[in-house]
Amino acid sequence: MANYITEEGLQKLKEELDLLVNVERPAISRQIAEARDKGDLTENAEYDAAKDAQGMLELKITKLKDTIANARIIDESRIDTSTIQILNKVKIINRNNNTTMVYTIVSESEADLKKGKISVRTPIAQGLLGKKVGDVVDIKVPSGIIPFEIVEISR
Repeated sequence: MANYITEEGLQKLKEELDLLVNVERPAISRQIAEARDKGDLTENAEYDAAKDAQGMLELKITKLKDTIANARIIDESRIDTSTIQILNKVKIINRNNNTTMVYTIVSESEADLKKGKISVRTPIAQGLLGKKVGDVVDIKVPSGIIPFEIVEISR
């Protein structure tokens, strides 16, 4: 499945992969070698922990490589704002308490709630996709169903 991502987001993923492959992988290999040098591997907790860490790291590297391989760069200059879609900035009002929120809908790998970036796979983003300014949508969230009014769509 294609993973739509910005150029900046793809660059961050490539930098993370580079760190894992060229820094963390050799460090774990050294830990395994040092633990192996200590003798009997049957009761060597350091060796077991290092091997477990290596397995987790390799899994993370494989997943990251797959994400990068399936990445499709989004041309941000061609983003439509007539309806909500990925990479739109959306201003919404919670009709229950009149709270205004602004989110940018991004790919899963770029989500960062502190920066107002929510994954396209979240219930809020899923409920907003395809909607227009002025629409009120009921979105099921863990605390129940909340009506949100769409106030603005921008890039």
